[in-house]
Amino acid sequence: MIQSKANRKLILEDGSEFYGTGFGAQTDTICELVFNTSMVGYQEILSDPSYTDQGVVMSYPLIGNYGITDEDDESRRTAPSALIVRDVNDMPSNFRSTRSLPELLEEAGVPGISGVDTRRLIRSIRDYGTRRALLTDVDCETAAGVARIRETPVPHDAVKRCSSGKRWYSRTSHPRHHVVVIDCGLKMNIIRMLNRSQCNVTVVPYDISSEELLSLRPDGVMISNGPGDPTDVTEVVETLRALRGRLPIFGICLGHQLIALSYGARTYKLKFGHRGGNHPVRELATGRIEITSQNHSYAVEESSLAGTGLTVSHINVLDGTVEGLSCDADRVFSVQYHPESAPGPNDSMALFARFVAKMEET
Repeated sequence: MIQSKANRKLILEDGSEFYGTGFGAQTDTICELVFNTSMVGYQEILSDPSYTDQGVVMSYPLIGNYGITDEDDESRRTAPSALIVRDVNDMPSNFRSTRSLPELLEEAGVPGISGVDTRRLIRSIRDYGTRRALLTDVDCETAAGVARIRETPVPHDAVKRCSSGKRWYSRTSHPRHHVVVIDCGLKMNIIRMLNRSQCNVTVVPYDISSEELLSLRPDGVMISNGPGDPTDVTEVVETLRALRGRLPIFGICLGHQLIALSYGARTYKLKFGHRGGNHPVRELATGRIEITSQNHSYAVEESSLAGTGLTVSHINVLDGTVEGLSCDADRVFSVQYHPESAPGPNDSMALFARFVAKMEET
């Protein structure tokens, strides 16, 4: 365990401060503070591009105890700008581990801070909403830190920075379909699930045109998860408008929000977002409750769906937010949560099977 006196601190934009001990890269960073309630999965969180530009506060107190296993990554980059924990373990016990969590962050240039009162910090985020913060040395003056935060513009190009710059492929044995995935910050398990569903996959950059996409002759199109405000990603919205009704389309997380925008609905930012592995979602057609994995700051405004052709298919049990949309006439559907990361043993394949069924409709 890393134990020493406080040498780093978080300064929030409202002037509040949280002290701790630095680990990983010893650099300053300005980020949006969010929290995740998962007890495990910190490696998947760190490699999820949806956390780009965010400082992730883990609610579970002990992080790093099973180390880092390279083959479990969801992408090839460490996405968050910072990691904030109560206790960090730099001596993991796991025969699959290839390095420790502090070593990963140091290699990736991402700062971490431990010893933070994460319960108080998370309560602050829940009570007052998501805010920006500066992770810096303990001797930085509060007023100077707040000024640095205010002088640093909020980025609006997160998807551009996360998306693949070129086309790439993932093949499977005995393929039945060809799916084009628009990469807005793709998690690799989405590709694995499509391959498992007997789909060959072509991954394309977020700014691909509808004409270029159709030239690949796909049987269906998937819009991936990704970071940031969906209204910043106008390129994907325009492509979806041109594709509507021509191919089956399946959207996950950010992809769900972009589908809504392409039909003329609106999105809004949640007070503190949904991030964790135990969010209950009701499927309206069956009344069935699914326990889902979630990671998002924005949601679809339900009142804006009138007249769009989209209907609500899933609702969050905790706060009533829209968790799924569908338009049967266009063979389009989406979910706000992450079916490729479902905690249940069988939940993950159901929506991918539905996508395959839509590609098989005549």
